[in-house]
Amino acid sequence: MIVMLQRSLFRLSVFVAVAGLLITSLPAGALQEPAKRGRKYKSPPPTARVEVTVLRDVNGKPIENAAVIFHLVGEKGNMELKTNEDGKAVIDVLPLSSSVRLQVIAKGFQTYGEDFKVDKNEIAIEAKMKRPGEQYSIYKNRPETADPGKDAAPKTNPDSKDKPADPPKDPDTKANPPQSQPK
Repeated sequence: MIVMLQRSLFRLSVFVAVAGLLITSLPAGALQEPAKRGRKYKSPPPTARVEVTVLRDVNGKPIENAAVIFHLVGEKGNMELKTNEDGKAVIDVLPLSSSVRLQVIAKGFQTYGEDFKVDKNEIAIEAKMKRPGEQYSIYKNRPETADPGKDAAPKTNPDSKDKPADPPKDPDTKANPPQSQPK
């Protein structure tokens, strides 16, 4: 009988211990109303899908591995993509109604830049890349400029030593220029 009493006391102590653990493991806030903590969920702004195609200007062939950089105007940072073998780069995280500065850099070509407004759900941009022109130098003599508004004639300083000497002035030749005689 003592053995039975010991077993029942053991079972009773195990039951009390488990019940005590369950009661103490309940969170203190479970019995109260939950407090409102943390941030409220804010859905992201609607975005647009922008596809940029980078092509050579002379033959229209795609340029692979060109850097396509998007700068959101008024914000820090940028987003950069590389073009695929078809010369395309696609981004779909630009928020609608934002202003974006697009910059395309490809090895062996002039840098391309354009500002645009994201006002549609899908935008397709074609960037035609040109080969770099000759570097302008102030030390080279340039031909006449094509711009009619600018004076292409070189300006010379009247006191310049490079200026050719004037012929000697003879007062008689000015008053009576030589006349051609008929033959």
